[in-house]
Amino acid sequence: MEDNTCGCRAAAIDRRAIIQGGLAVGASLAAPGAALGQADPATTRPRPGDYLVKDEDTSKKPLTPADIPLHKTIVSAWAVEPNENIVRKGSRLNGIILVRYENSELTPETLSRAAEGVVAYTQICTHNGCDVTDYIEAERVVQCGCHFTKYDPRDSARIIEGPAPRALPALPLKVENGKLVVAKAYTDRVGFEQA
Repeated sequence: MEDNTCGCRAAAIDRRAIIQGGLAVGASLAAPGAALGQADPATTRPRPGDYLVKDEDTSKKPLTPADIPLHKTIVSAWAVEPNENIVRKGSRLNGIILVRYENSELTPETLSRAAEGVVAYTQICTHNGCDVTDYIEAERVVQCGCHFTKYDPRDSARIIEGPAPRALPALPLKVENGKLVVAKAYTDRVGFEQA
């Protein structure tokens, strides 16, 4: 009977060489000056310490709680990396919606993530990934315009009706020097379930 141990060891060494070679090629293709594994700050999800700016605001003026109308509308926003002032809009998955309520209207869990009544959630509907852009003032809920899932921002974006499989991930906020700032990472994975 032939001993096949050497053949197995040689195959393992060949696989290791292939993987190491692939990593070397990947590293050489990385952007100049970028360390392997570092993401583009514009595509990175909002991080603690980022401040928020209104969508389409080229001046990058930090939002304050007073900039978010009480019970009136959704304000679409982006997080901004504070050191380099990089707006994190390199991925549509980074879109944020802001809504403002009285603190007394928020459930205790939601209140723990709010900043002076302002709550933040991903703009990406968890159903098919459309943008949540509608505010229904009479019900004080937000809605996805594609398949009409309604979420209650006062109660951790709980689903009121519609086909979405889960609530919108929340983005905890705080106020620093009067500005709305990200306090913690999203409470859940941002994204959707393809139907």
